[in-house]
Amino acid sequence: MDQVIDKLRRATEHSPYQGRLYLVGGIVRDKFLNAPSDEDIDIVLEGDAAELAEFLYAKGVASHPPVTYARFGTAMVIVDGRQVELVGARKESYHPSSRKPYTEPGTIMDDILRRDFTINTLLENLHTGEVLDLTGTGRTDLANKIIRTPVNPELTFADDPLRMLRAVRFAARLGFAIDKETYAAIHSCAYRLNIVSAERIREEFIKILMSRAATQGMEMLRETRLLSSFAPELAVMYGVTQNIYHLYDVWTHTMKTLESIPAESGIILRLAALMHDVGKVETRSVDPSGAVHFYDHQRVSAEIAGHIMRRLKFSNSEIREIQFLISMHLRVGEYDQQWSDAAVRRLVREAGGHLQDLVTLTEADKAAANPAMPSVDLDTFRTHVNRIRAGLAGQRICSPLDGREIIELLDIEPGPQVGQIKDYLEHEIIEGNLLPGDKSAAAELVLRKYGRTSDTD
Repeated sequence: MDQVIDKLRRATEHSPYQGRLYLVGGIVRDKFLNAPSDEDIDIVLEGDAAELAEFLYAKGVASHPPVTYARFGTAMVIVDGRQVELVGARKESYHPSSRKPYTEPGTIMDDILRRDFTINTLLENLHTGEVLDLTGTGRTDLANKIIRTPVNPELTFADDPLRMLRAVRFAARLGFAIDKETYAAIHSCAYRLNIVSAERIREEFIKILMSRAATQGMEMLRETRLLSSFAPELAVMYGVTQNIYHLYDVWTHTMKTLESIPAESGIILRLAALMHDVGKVETRSVDPSGAVHFYDHQRVSAEIAGHIMRRLKFSNSEIREIQFLISMHLRVGEYDQQWSDAAVRRLVREAGGHLQDLVTLTEADKAAANPAMPSVDLDTFRTHVNRIRAGLAGQRICSPLDGREIIELLDIEPGPQVGQIKDYLEHEIIEGNLLPGDKSAAAELVLRKYGRTSDTD
């Protein structure tokens, strides 16, 4: 990144742009925090961003012709593979039903005041290195770890409601607190999130879930009612009491489960942890003795998770994967030392490539439950699984014979019976009567059970 900035600096020295270009936004903020930055490079100037972009391309600094957005007074160039956004200082005004602003040229101060938070308003002169804090609070808020809007927060959020999610995201990512007035404005403006596209909400939501303080971020989403705007099914978990197997209500239990999922596990497992018990609200029942039950909540949770994810425009493959993990999240926890090898082989087959994910989810779920109640011994489970896998010699539990081989062996027509025979062979592997990949033994079993069609004609 420093190399790209240096190229931009040298290319514009001794030009009309010298001293008029300012780095702004996350790249300056992260420098003050002594933190590595994954932000794009943003440069603001009083002037025409498109002309600056053409200048950089003509100088050979930009590797491709610039992309310009005349309506917004911005342009984008690529320098050494990094995206550089050039912004002509501007004023903005918004229609209440849209996040797309009407813009007009303005001063650097105008541009600063239209930005989301004071911590993102610091300017660094590209050529002199001088840092400007035009709001007078940017440095202080960074030092005090405060998220605050540069102008009236209700105006900032009315203009662009996505900034409310960004406030939560920055607080969760950086470990900052949201200023009291700003927090109150998020609460009162939360309903405005309905004009933001599902895709933009999804991206901010993912970043919050992947942040170092994801549970604090989720609490802020719930408290401000932002969560109710895009995933009310999650918000209503709060206060739903459970049974003797739990110390906490469904929401708090879920937060503690989420907290135990390592960040390196990825977003799929974190989403599965977040929604693994979302169906408990709908399935909660109390029997005559006063005991609380959540019958079939794993299936209902998977269904509700699908509704939420489709609403947020997740991909079909992501939805299927998370629904599978949620629907299976109790299976590992049901294990005890009385399980037969066949039962473990059956779970290994059903879990497929997700067995370790299910173990991780079970471990987190267990950590968030009542420690006084009996629960699965995961070390014993892992030992049992390893022994089963050693016997499988690394092969998957699947029919050694494919559909074509079964059709030729029995001289039958394609149809449902072929699938039934493959299921039978998988069952025999699970029961320990057939080794994975043993085609000869599989053919013998099939002939013994089904015979040839021609033999019965």
